[in-house]
Formats: sequence, structure tokens, C-alpha cells
Amino acid sequence: MQNEMKNHTYAWRNLWRNRRRTFITVASIFFAVFFALIMRSLQLGTYDYMFKNIIESYSGYIQVQNPEFWEDKVVDNTLHPDEDLISTLNADRNVQELIPRFESFALASSGSRTKVVMIMGVDPEKENLLSDVKNKLVKYRLTEAAIDSMALENIPRNIMRNLKLFSGSSYSSEGKLQTELDIKDQDTSDIMPLIRKHAGIRNGYFSEDNPGALVGNRLAQYLGLSRGDTIVLLGQGYHGTTAAGKFAIDGIIRVPAPDLDNKIVYLPVTRCQELYNAPGRLTALVLHIKDNSDRAIEQTIKRLSSWIDSTYRLMGWKEMNETIVNQMDADNKGGMIMIGILYLVIAFGVFGTVLMMTAERKREMGVLISIGMRKSKMAIIMLYEMLFIGIMGISAGVAVAIPIIIYGHHHPIVFSSKLAKMWEDYGFEPVMVFQWIDKYFIWQSVVVAIIVLIAAMYPVFKIFRLKEVEALKA
Repeated sequence: MQNEMKNHTYAWRNLWRNRRRTFITVASIFFAVFFALIMRSLQLGTYDYMFKNIIESYSGYIQVQNPEFWEDKVVDNTLHPDEDLISTLNADRNVQELIPRFESFALASSGSRTKVVMIMGVDPEKENLLSDVKNKLVKYRLTEAAIDSMALENIPRNIMRNLKLFSGSSYSSEGKLQTELDIKDQDTSDIMPLIRKHAGIRNGYFSEDNPGALVGNRLAQYLGLSRGDTIVLLGQGYHGTTAAGKFAIDGIIRVPAPDLDNKIVYLPVTRCQELYNAPGRLTALVLHIKDNSDRAIEQTIKRLSSWIDSTYRLMGWKEMNETIVNQMDADNKGGMIMIGILYLVIAFGVFGTVLMMTAERKREMGVLISIGMRKSKMAIIMLYEMLFIGIMGISAGVAVAIPIIIYGHHHPIVFSSKLAKMWEDYGFEPVMVFQWIDKYFIWQSVVVAIIVLIAAMYPVFKIFRLKEVEALKA
């Protein structure tokens, strides 16, 4: 035990005999851990953000459906929820609220333009618990006329350039508008009143008592709709009846998922049931849950499946978004390949510094062995040195990465100007979010620690192969 303590001491003292060499080795491990954590956190966080947008804009985390509806989405495959089902679902400890949905498709027409759209019948108040529709109402629209009017005002050239770049875009929040147009805090008080004056639009929400509709922003632009206009819907109702109706546009919403924004029409659920001649029927009951972690969702589905009969089907968000999940998994594999390449670079960097350290100390090793130190003892000391270096490098990397990741999780990177426009053109929200501290933190540190241990085998191997005479001449 005493020898082990001495080995610790010798190793620690050896590290500080040549501080520059130690700092170079620690720095290589520090950057390895730091970049691996930051890169993986950004990747996983951005995936989660995209999934959240899709889940909360459309499917929800868990749905109760007719067993045949998902494979054949026709109005005939709807369900009529009874009191027993509703009370059973509400009794579960993870269920916070039941959100009714009536989903179908119809041909939408306005003027000379028509388009196949998704009709979503919802409870105007309960739906805000999940998809927060009310806060997605468009507040600003950068039309050509609005931009031409603002060109006559005293607006800085860089902001005017960004206004033209985002011509045709709509915004549901001032923060996003300011970020994409790159409006600085000091310019907000001067610029925002002008944007409100020329690009602000009147918008409204709908209610169960009002037979109006909300339409997606991209769909509204295609059909040339604005608040107060009328949209005509034509489709097939329950048991082959004709579904036809005219609805006033109460508001325009901007849905984060571009594909959904291009086809969504929201109606109050009772008006939707009337349109499709299906009173009291729903395509799904969406479960608004307290804990939406994957494990909690699986447990909730398993628990509820044992309580309800086979006339109903419980579906989790992964099953409902299988195509997107597979695409994300494929992209995740590509990201892991990139991480693997990073690890390869890291391994060569760490090995290079260890190689340099071993070469510099060749004469020192020869002297120590010549005066009687056992090679096994020297190898143990070298292993301790690498262990201390690894611990310092990994700890420093984790310590520096943690505050950056926590800040990035609460304050996502929102791109502005041309970069934001490029992301939106590809159909993505121009946002990158850091993943909260999770198991990936441990795995990145473990992998780097393994790389350090493998690199530590080189000086051990050189020690046992060392020839004292040659080492003294080095």
C-alpha cells in the first residue's frame, strides 16, 4: 500500500517537472471532451426540437383511435367515445387532459384556386394545452406593399436588405421577427413601431360558438386568404354523405412544421362534426400527459391498454410518426459517424502528445533503470501519470462544456438573415438547441477515457522494450 502511495506521489510530481508538456497533453484531452460534448448535445437537442414541433403541432404524444383509422383514414373509421372510456383515461395518473380531434381531408377553394387540405376539428381552448394554437396567430406579414412603404421610412440599409430577403414571410412573435431581420436591441424602439404600422395585421381566434376557421399561413398565401375572407370546403362525410360548407376566416396561424403549415385548416370540433355529418364522433382523443419521456409514454400506453377493450387502439408518437423517426435515426447514424471521425482525430492528437512525451523522457527512463528502478514500477508510474492527465483533461472538458450547454438549452441558437432564410427554404426552423445533460455526457467521457488508456499503453510498451545503453545516448 505504501509503495502504491509512493507511486501516486512520484507520478504527480513528475507531471509538474515539465509543466508545458503536461499542459499540452491535458489540453488535447480537454478539447477532445469539450468538442465531443458540444457536438453531440447540439445534434441531440436539434432532433428533440424538431420532434417536439411535429408532436405538439399535430399528433400529440398518445392518441386513442378506432383500430382501423390509422391504416385507413376515412370518416367511417371514427370512434364514439363513451363515458366509461373517458373516465378510464382520466383516471390514469399521467393523464392531465383529454383533447378531442376530428381529422379528415377536403378540397378547399377560394376564388379560382383550389387545394387538398387537412381539416382539423379541435376544442379551441383544450387544443392550446398541446399545440398552443392561440400563440401561433400571425401578427406580422412582410408583403411587397409593406416593404415598399417601409422603404420610404428612415430604416437602416442592413435591415431594409433583410426585409427584402424575407419578403412574403409571416411572424407570430416579435422576438422571431427581430432575430431574423437582425434588429439590434438599441434599434428596437425606432424600427418596431414602423414594422407594426406597415406590416402588422389584424388577426383573431375562433370559438365553439363561432363557425369560423383558422388556416395555415402558407395555405392562406397560396389561396390568397386573409381574415374575413371565405373558404369553401368539399369532401366526403360519414357513411358516404357529402361534406360541404363555407367558413369565414377568423385568423391565420403559422405552424412550425412547413408541410403542415401548407395544408392545415382548423375548425371547432362541433362544426367539423356537422360538416362531415358525424355528430359526437371523433377520429382521436389526444392524451395531454404530465410526463412525456419515452419511458413514461411506454408505461402509460401499457397501463391503459390493459384497462380498455379492443374496440379502441392506443398509439404513441413514434408509431404515428414512423417515417420521420426513421429519417431522424438515419441522420443520427450519420451524426455518429461524424463523432467517430472526431474521435479518430482526437485519438491521433492524444497519441501524438503521448508519443512526444515518451520520446522526450527516453534518456530519463534510461537513467532511472540504470540506477536500479524496476521497469514494472516505472510503467505503473507512467500509467498513473496518464491517469492523472486523463482525469484533469476530462474534468476540465466537462466543467467548461456544462455551462455552455445549460445556457444553450435555455437560449437556443436562432439564425438570422441569409442563414435563417436558407434553413427555412429547406423546410426547417432556423433554430439549434442544446440537449440537456443526459447519458450522452457519460458516454462521451468514457470513450475519451478509453482513448487515453489505449494511448497510455504506448509508453508502457516502450519502457519494457527499453535498452538502457541506447536510452542513455538519446
